[in-house]
Order: sequence, then C-alpha cells, then structure tokens
Amino acid sequence: MGRSFQDWLNSQDQALVAKVRAGDEANKPLLNQINWIWVANLMAQKADLNPSSAELLDWVTSGQIDAMRK
Repeated sequence: MGRSFQDWLNSQDQALVAKVRAGDEANKPLLNQINWIWVANLMAQKADLNPSSAELLDWVTSGQIDAMRK
C-alpha cells in the first residue's frame, strides 16, 4: 500500500498545511483540504508531492480523512 495520510502530510509544506487547516485542526482532515494542497503543489510544479488515487481512496475508506462532514 502507499503512504499513510500522516506520512503524506508530513512531506508537505507545513506553512501551507497550517493555512489550509486553520481553525479546523480539531477535526479530521477533509478531502477538500487535501485538494487545496494538491492544486498548490500543481501550481508550484511539485506534482510529485501529490497522493496517488489509490492513496486517496485508502485514506477515505480507512477513515484517515473525511470525504465530507454533515
């Protein structure tokens, strides 16, 4: 299997992570927050830092992140 969500998160720019997660740190990360980091990586030509589709699926199905909140 690929990286865990925490492994991936630790490899990201922590200033960007803090900006994306600001005010929501007490909750499980949302897929939309990961998408913000994904797009920032693409725009900075750092696509190699993005998770694979298999990793994203694993993170959602294993409960490491939430796809949405009610």
